[in-house]
Amino acid sequence: MKTMSMKRHFRHILLGTALGVMLSAAPALADVVKIGLLAPLTGPAAADGQEFQRGAQMAIDEANSAGGIDGHTFELVVGDVKDQSAANVTSAVERLLGDQDVHFMLTGYASLTNFEIDNMAEAEMPYMLAATSQQTKDIIAPDPEKYACCWSLTPSFDAYNTDVTSFVEKLAAEGKITLPTKKVAIISSDNAYSKTISEGMKKTFKEKGWTITVDELVPFGEVTDWRSILAKVREDVPDVVINTDYLPGNSASFLNQFLEQPTKSLVFLQYAPSVPEFVELTKEKSNGVIYDLLGGALTTPKNPRADEVAGKFKAKFGVESGTYGVALYEMVNVYFDALKKAGDPKDHAAIMKALSETDKQVAEGRLKFDPATHLAMQGDDYIPITFFQIWDGKRTLISPAKYATGEFQAQPWMK
Repeated sequence: MKTMSMKRHFRHILLGTALGVMLSAAPALADVVKIGLLAPLTGPAAADGQEFQRGAQMAIDEANSAGGIDGHTFELVVGDVKDQSAANVTSAVERLLGDQDVHFMLTGYASLTNFEIDNMAEAEMPYMLAATSQQTKDIIAPDPEKYACCWSLTPSFDAYNTDVTSFVEKLAAEGKITLPTKKVAIISSDNAYSKTISEGMKKTFKEKGWTITVDELVPFGEVTDWRSILAKVREDVPDVVINTDYLPGNSASFLNQFLEQPTKSLVFLQYAPSVPEFVELTKEKSNGVIYDLLGGALTTPKNPRADEVAGKFKAKFGVESGTYGVALYEMVNVYFDALKKAGDPKDHAAIMKALSETDKQVAEGRLKFDPATHLAMQGDDYIPITFFQIWDGKRTLISPAKYATGEFQAQPWMK
């Protein structure tokens, strides 16, 4: 009996040893890394929020379909910032930061003032964002090391402040438009993005000898009636009419009401025409509209990456991507690159360092971060400011010449 007992004991040891070897040789079970997205899924900017979600999800689906990264697969979790008020942004940020499985967060824009950057720094959470880069710069530049967490796909907004004036004057110098009065009407919305840009534009136009005939600021939110402001525009017809309200519904209403009794003015609308919803709301009335982008996709033979990503987006969702579908896709992939380099998604310090070292071609151009501001570097050799014009629902890149796919054409109401 004792001999049999000893044999069984020895057999159990052998079986246990063999099982231990098998388990140690087996690959570790893949863990799920959560990626937190801040997005306005409801409210007036919901069209953008949907783009955020689609772009980020497309990148995650691709990574998971390829087997993940070093045993990690990914899940998108979304915090709805709704109307982008401080309370709603804070609630979304705290919920995502409270999830211990979230190891990276991103947004196109959340609060517009970007106050959530301080939350990310305190939590040591790797974070990427775009838009309102002046606010990002104001927070980070005084102490870049404190904000090793946070990096912006969008470069400095300085070009938004200066380059519309230069663009218009260049068109005049080339004989494509005339500027008989050098008068400009500038309308803005009372939010950090629109107001910062309009204030910069006003400063530049004044410095270049222009007269501002209309200077209006509307409350942030839905605006359906622009007629009282447009009446002022018609009283003293300017060469250029600018509206920096970025909400596509507001911008579409402005254009539709301008065209009820148009003046022979060049119309420039900030950002909103890049959102597919704008063309849906204006249809053929959008023909000729001009807008610019910092961080827009360069869908040109000189940057095949943009066409590749845009094509995948349309194939997956059945619609064209606006600015943010492509942008959020690229931002998630920048994180994936950082994870491959760092190795461990829980090592946030290593992830943040890898993010800071990014230098790659993306849909928007060459992405490299300025260590002093954590903004993407701006310029024709990095991420340029691009001007687009809409014709028949399609967006033609008309400047800079290095990337242009077409040329400026006179807006229909100017003929």
